[in-house]
Amino acid sequence: MKLLEQFGVVPVSSAVLSAILSEYRISALETAGSLVRLKKGLFVVSSQASGQALSRELAANHLLGPSYVSLESALSFYGLIPERVYAVRSATFKRAKKFSTPMGNFDYVTMPEKYFSIGIRAEIVENQYSFLIAEPAKAVCDMIVTTPYLRLQSVRAMHDYLTEDLRIDMDMAKMLDKTVVNQCIESGKKKMELKWLLKFLEK
Repeated sequence: MKLLEQFGVVPVSSAVLSAILSEYRISALETAGSLVRLKKGLFVVSSQASGQALSRELAANHLLGPSYVSLESALSFYGLIPERVYAVRSATFKRAKKFSTPMGNFDYVTMPEKYFSIGIRAEIVENQYSFLIAEPAKAVCDMIVTTPYLRLQSVRAMHDYLTEDLRIDMDMAKMLDKTVVNQCIESGKKKMELKWLLKFLEK
């Protein structure tokens, strides 16, 4: 449908849709599969209507903001871990939340606001849209910061955590940005564990 193609794969609010379509038309398009409801008041044009593949990362940014894709989802996106991740996991400084949608499950983990703003980048896709995602080093820091009862007290313990628990490729791990790790340390969250990560990268 030409009217919907203008939105591409970017999620659109019901208020914007209502400005060009009647409530009945919106409901009919949803029933027909042209619109996908992500949550109350937020839709995305289906791939069959837009002719484009939907982006779960972009949807994650819009479902709850401010947020950025991180943790296993970011590690998988960068090819740092071999596993495919089924739920999109993101960081936010708002209350933790979960969404179940036709596009899949979305999980949001709360981070301190000071720490939250470190190491985020915009991933631009085919010059059409962009989404916020943790830099690789920040995604690893996020894993360490949010894993309960994680106590890493040596470079060796950090090596084992990265290779055995996260299954990160060591050649790629050595390329993690030490500046981002250092900024995370300065934010005051799990300083000791992150210091061991920095020492591991400096080794």
